[in-house]
Amino acid sequence: MCALRNFIIICLLFAAGNVAATTSIDGWQKANDFYKQKQYDSAVVYYTQLTASQPQNAALFYNLGNTWYRLNRVGLAVFNYQKALYLDPGYKDAADNLALTESRISNRIPSTSDIFFVKWWHRLTLGRNSTMWAIVALLVFLVIISLNLLKQFKKGTRVISPQLTGVLVVLLLCFLTLAYLSATNQMNSNMAVVMQNDAPLMNDQHTGKAQNLIPEGTTVTILDQKAGWAQVRLPDGRAGWLQETLVNKI
Repeated sequence: MCALRNFIIICLLFAAGNVAATTSIDGWQKANDFYKQKQYDSAVVYYTQLTASQPQNAALFYNLGNTWYRLNRVGLAVFNYQKALYLDPGYKDAADNLALTESRISNRIPSTSDIFFVKWWHRLTLGRNSTMWAIVALLVFLVIISLNLLKQFKKGTRVISPQLTGVLVVLLLCFLTLAYLSATNQMNSNMAVVMQNDAPLMNDQHTGKAQNLIPEGTTVTILDQKAGWAQVRLPDGRAGWLQETLVNKI
């Protein structure tokens, strides 16, 4: 009886998996068909449902960005292109369409380029690099273990110098640090997109007249969050506070 019960459970799980996969394929096909027929409102519904069930699929967010672009919703288009690039930083089509969409932003805030070593550090700690750094750290660790085992088997023979061991340990710590930072960046994005045109950027007290009015579709960096407000840094380096309801975090 126990074996029969387990067999039935396995069959049910297998059937459920097939149903979910079929539903996903059907949803993808319907979304694409609606997009080709220029029924963008319907395409948005299906693409949005798919992104909820497949939050790591960059192509889905790219297609959803294209659909919002067709509906002239600049903020939502930018958000989804940025999401696609967050999941896949090398997604050229998403980067090209993001640039095209941002060119449509009225009163667009120009961005200042980072210093070269800041760009270099950002590339090293991209979320997609976490697995690579973890594998490299594991390989270095295995080398350290192997060399020390070899030293134990060949006592009295100078197999490995203490200096080399020290260098390998330092490299191991560096790669572990890079793996940790990359994984943290992958799990916690601090980027957001402004969803309302002329969103008021306030001072530290969140009172008085707005410092600036931020156009819809502007990508900002979140520095802090408290009491329904987000402290953000604008593309040109200025900082201020926006209501959290006015931004979508990537």
